[in-house]
Amino acid sequence: MPLFLGVDTGGTYTDAVLLDDASQTILAHAKALTSRPDLSQGIGAAVDAVLAQGDEIDPASVALVSLSTTLATNALVEGQGARAALVLIGFDRGDRARAGLAEALGDDPLIELSGGHQHSGAEAAPLDLPALEAALDALPAGISAVAVAGQFATRNPAHENAVRALVRNRLGLPVTCSHELSAGLNGPKRALTALLNARLVAMIDRLIGACEGHLATRGITAPLMVVRGDGALVSAALVRERPIETILSGPAASIAGAAWLTGQKDALVSDIGGTTTDVCLLRDGKPAIDPEGARVGGWRTMVEAVSMRTTGLGGDSEVHLRDGLEGGLTLGPRRVLPLSLAAFQHPELVHRMLDEALGRDPAPEETWRLALPLFTALPPGLPPRDATVSERLLAGPQRLSSLLQTRLEGPALMRLVQRGLVMLTGVTPSDAAHVLGRQSGWDRGAAEKALTLLARRRGGHGNRIASGPEAMAQQIVDQLTRQTVECLLEAAFAEDGRDFGAAPETLARHAVTQASLDRAGGLVQLSARLGVPVIGLGASAGCYYGAVGERLGCEMIVPVHAGVANAVGAVVGQVSMRAEGQVTAPTPGVFIAHLTAGPQRHVEGEAAVVALRADLAEQARSRAMAAGVDEPRVTDEREDIGAEIEGQQMVVEIRLRVTAAGRPRIATG
Repeated sequence: MPLFLGVDTGGTYTDAVLLDDASQTILAHAKALTSRPDLSQGIGAAVDAVLAQGDEIDPASVALVSLSTTLATNALVEGQGARAALVLIGFDRGDRARAGLAEALGDDPLIELSGGHQHSGAEAAPLDLPALEAALDALPAGISAVAVAGQFATRNPAHENAVRALVRNRLGLPVTCSHELSAGLNGPKRALTALLNARLVAMIDRLIGACEGHLATRGITAPLMVVRGDGALVSAALVRERPIETILSGPAASIAGAAWLTGQKDALVSDIGGTTTDVCLLRDGKPAIDPEGARVGGWRTMVEAVSMRTTGLGGDSEVHLRDGLEGGLTLGPRRVLPLSLAAFQHPELVHRMLDEALGRDPAPEETWRLALPLFTALPPGLPPRDATVSERLLAGPQRLSSLLQTRLEGPALMRLVQRGLVMLTGVTPSDAAHVLGRQSGWDRGAAEKALTLLARRRGGHGNRIASGPEAMAQQIVDQLTRQTVECLLEAAFAEDGRDFGAAPETLARHAVTQASLDRAGGLVQLSARLGVPVIGLGASAGCYYGAVGERLGCEMIVPVHAGVANAVGAVVGQVSMRAEGQVTAPTPGVFIAHLTAGPQRHVEGEAAVVALRADLAEQARSRAMAAGVDEPRVTDEREDIGAEIEGQQMVVEIRLRVTAAGRPRIATG
């Protein structure tokens, strides 16, 4: 019997499931802590555990392995990722401010070159390769990849391709070309997408390498697939080049897993992980695709993905105290290492730190927080102050009060955190769930000590914020309920289809909406509820989501395998490879098919369409076959864009999208 192995690597846990394809049943499932920086340990532990559960399972009988991950999503939400250089060709300086490109670039190097193309695909200016050579030689150390975006590169990719060839030859670094990620014309948005992709290359390459390495050691020779952000499966080789296509990979897999596990056709799916909560509408058994491109961590990309609202709210979200007289709590968006987990991994260090802090009242927060390095050797290319902090962390985890010796080193530490090189400990909902007995497996004693210290803090009113660890834990869980309800309401208002006169974010938090959920008496009695069930997914969904369903007045479904839904969804999808292109009509009687090899002129529109369709079909078919589909099904969609010119309706652009899809080839032994 062919067995399918699904693996999901999240910010906290790595899950694995073993599915019998013939009977469509789950034979085994397992969890392991995601290991950093060596991801292979967590992947190996999860895979080994799930194989050990089956009766006499031969690893050679595994016919397909599929991987989903939230690592790319989490990195963008938390502002992390490796350093990358961006090469812009033929753009004006004002274009930097569009699409959030300048903000996203930060202090990473920017190379601006003359060149680029016109809307028709004709060259706007010669490409300045000597200037590129000089700029590449001047790049700082520590650059992991290069992103390239040219003006109208989707009309003619020649300059982007030339820059890629030179960068690879001179630096040997991975290169992301914007025209390969999207056929859209929005240059700054394409540049942003290429930049974010370049930052993720090293991270996803390590993940795939870790997975492939452990599978090889276990004698599993089945092809490795990866879940894309729209739920389709793609080859691991393609994802190594386009890691940004895995943003929302975990959530997309969870949607597929939710539909498979519950059989529900219409529902809101809410997947809570360690870092994020992802909400998507399941309609007629399928998730909607976001027509504007995936939005993650404040960035609107040009990556096609499920229409998902992703919020920095998870079981490991950092707990913050609000300023002001009213006080209160907020959670996220940054993920920290729960102190109960830190104590599980470093018991002597964490308990000694917490016990010393309990002897002081009040205890400054920096005396009972740790910084944990996610590197074993000093990362290259660090600024001097960042390098100084990193050198101290080579000795292992340290209290912030010992690590930071000047005020200027605080920002340096936060830069290391943003780059994903260091993780901080903190109080989280996971700690609260341990204190309340809703979750187990880590160090409950450490969680109680940490929440005791937090409860001693005083709000703006001058009083302690909680009477003890249990009361503090309940406050945290109640705040998670409130923020989860807001996430679900935002998604519901956004997908409702009616114009309520305000943004979904405003409506979800409006006093009238909240009063309606309170269902309290008064002269005006209001009530509101969700009109569809909510499917709660994630390892901690059972800890929190009962109260969420009560607040929203809807059915709350937490399936038996909710904790491994992503891994289930990873193996129930299909390969779907797309290629997009355009035929433009710059003047009457001239039709230009924008092909892979460059623009091709035709005197008849349909002839140009035929040439473009053949070119796109070859691209999509070859990608699908490379991903393991023996005989892909090829379909195409056409959209004619017209305009009135001198009183006559004329076609000015024809857009084609060709899709090649099918089930991936499975190993036959």
